[in-house]
Amino acid sequence: MHRRCALNGRSGTIYRVLQERTCVRILAHTHFRQLRIKGGNATMTARPPLPPFTLETAVQKVRMAEDAWNSRDPQRVSLAYTPDSRWRNRSEFFTGRDAIVAFLKRKWAQELDYRLIKELWAFHENRIAVRFQYECHDDSGQWHRAYGNEQWEFNAEGLMQRREASINDVRIEAKERKFHWIGPARPADHPGLTALGL
Repeated sequence: MHRRCALNGRSGTIYRVLQERTCVRILAHTHFRQLRIKGGNATMTARPPLPPFTLETAVQKVRMAEDAWNSRDPQRVSLAYTPDSRWRNRSEFFTGRDAIVAFLKRKWAQELDYRLIKELWAFHENRIAVRFQYECHDDSGQWHRAYGNEQWEFNAEGLMQRREASINDVRIEAKERKFHWIGPARPADHPGLTALGL
């Protein structure tokens, strides 16, 4: 993957401007617009923005994914992936939307008061790399912050056909939390990871 946006220098500045100043337009796409694309005898549901990605559409794709995951709705999240999407999440490997839904139900039954921020790292054609952090607590009240990196690959209809995620967890005290917003989606004026110094 050719690195197209860094988190420092001129391109990082452009990214942060896009992140902070286009958030209203990005949030308007939270409920994915569906297009019917006909090919032969099959009909597929597209999820714009479609590849090849630009800086602006890659940022938009990342924010859409963040909002969907913060909903903690496994069915909603699964619809952004192809029916045969291939996943590696930590040390788990599975394929398909049913497996995605089952995984997310199990995940969010254990990771309580989950709040996530994703940030674009790089993009090229139909691939996007993301870094992310989320905070949650277990049923004993112990808080954790997870630090992760994802690699995404999309088909022509904008559905993710491959996701690989590497994640490390760190215990934190409640007073160390940085993600405090109310409601599922991160508010438009809430800073991202870089602005938070994370």
